[in-house]
Amino acid sequence: MLEGLTQILADTRPALAAMILVFVRVAAAVSLMPGFGEQAIPSRVRLMVSIAFTMVVWPMVAPSLPAISPELPALGGLIAIEAGIGFLIGISLRLMVMAIQFAGSVAAQSTAITQVAGVGVTPDPMPAIGNILMLAALTLALVTGLHIKASLAIASTYELFPLGTIPIAGDIAEWGIARVADVFAFGFTMAAPFVIASFAYNLALGAINRAMPALMVAFVGAPLITAGALLIMLLAAPAIITVWNDRLDMVLANPMGMPK
Repeated sequence: MLEGLTQILADTRPALAAMILVFVRVAAAVSLMPGFGEQAIPSRVRLMVSIAFTMVVWPMVAPSLPAISPELPALGGLIAIEAGIGFLIGISLRLMVMAIQFAGSVAAQSTAITQVAGVGVTPDPMPAIGNILMLAALTLALVTGLHIKASLAIASTYELFPLGTIPIAGDIAEWGIARVADVFAFGFTMAAPFVIASFAYNLALGAINRAMPALMVAFVGAPLITAGALLIMLLAAPAIITVWNDRLDMVLANPMGMPK
């Protein structure tokens, strides 16, 4: 019986090593993933989420995985490579969260209501508008099947980066620069209604101040810009969140692709 058990363990060692490598890539991606990788979620919960994602991704990629040596030196190098690839996947998704945070910061600074609602509810310091937009966007992503899309996205990366493949540094640098630039452009685009309203407000305020220098236009305009910002938030937030979710779906469809 012991000999049979030993033989079974010897036969399953390569498959177990491959599963460990899949878990490493999945866990690295989940640690930065929107919703599942937030700092407010306990680390034990994130670990269980990573295991759950591994149980979903593993059957999809197992037939295409090469034979893995279970020896520690070789396995240690593969673990480092797979962790790096997983972090790249997670970063491509985390940048989308940064885009909505950047949009909220631009909107708050443009409309001068940065501290109206006090401190944020997330670990990342950001104005209240950023908190509202980010939490609403993450909620929409989760209820529209983020776990399914993320599982398919991680599994699809094995076609571009098979197990143990080291990404080319130059290509990764070009991809990273393009992603970051696209995030800033996209975030500013989402905040455009607030920026336009702020420009019109300051232009009108300057004209009124020029026409009536004795009038304290700042005291008159402050309630107006606050009310206007809240009204724009009410009207524009659904569109902003919907556009963000559509872009997130595009990133999940090709997490390592160049932005268009």
